[in-house]
Amino acid sequence: MNKDLIADISHHQLSHDIDWAEAAKEVALMIIRVQYGSNTIDREYKKHVANCKKYKIPFGHYAYAQFVSVADARVEAKHFLERIDNDAKFLVLDVEECTTGKDQIVPATQAFIDVCKKAGWKIGLYTGHHFYKPYGMDRVAADFLWIPRYGKNEGKRDLKPDYDCDLWQYTDRGRVNWYGGNLDLNHIHSPKTLQWFIGKEENVSGLQLEKEQTFSNYSGMESVKMYKVKPGDTLGELAVRFHTTVSKLQKLNGIANPDKIYAGQKLRVR
Repeated sequence: MNKDLIADISHHQLSHDIDWAEAAKEVALMIIRVQYGSNTIDREYKKHVANCKKYKIPFGHYAYAQFVSVADARVEAKHFLERIDNDAKFLVLDVEECTTGKDQIVPATQAFIDVCKKAGWKIGLYTGHHFYKPYGMDRVAADFLWIPRYGKNEGKRDLKPDYDCDLWQYTDRGRVNWYGGNLDLNHIHSPKTLQWFIGKEENVSGLQLEKEQTFSNYSGMESVKMYKVKPGDTLGELAVRFHTTVSKLQKLNGIANPDKIYAGQKLRVR
């Protein structure tokens, strides 16, 4: 069985209704909702996270936007950051409706994303196919774009998005043997790989990541991990990969400008 399924879930899928052992055989990535605006916390997300960890299923988190202004978007982002699990591989902001004035939806969306990026997270934008161009979502700068388009919506890939995107949600009527109801299912729709999303490091020569050096100090009390920067790496992406923050990496390595790292540079990441 190919382990290539990408599903997104919320409290509409009760965790106890999912056969997690079976899910682990085919799910490559689970994207778990954390909140619906600031005031509604997803009732199942902590259970979903616990089961993903138990069954070693990589997961990301998403927040459904309900902000009404740029300032409110920053508050929602901070609440999101307070609630997420640090083992999430990435974050997503879900913007499907105009909850601000139309002239504010783009700056508010960008403000939310920027708060998360400043905290060192890789973050994508999910937005409706019908919403993307009319509301200027193509002007938002995010690490990746996730768009739904269903076509016949019979649980299989059908009508592709008209726009370039990295993740394509192709149905909300997906059927699997480990859950009895309908599921949102997704497909990678760009040159980005699954490894890009989950940050999994391969211990095979010739792949993207070089082998890391890990050693302990003389006291044996602290484990120190070093990483050699590859072309295209950013401090934000490394912070996500090593489950830390940009500010901590700056402090560990004496980096004044987080935008200035170079290929071949050795960084302490732990």
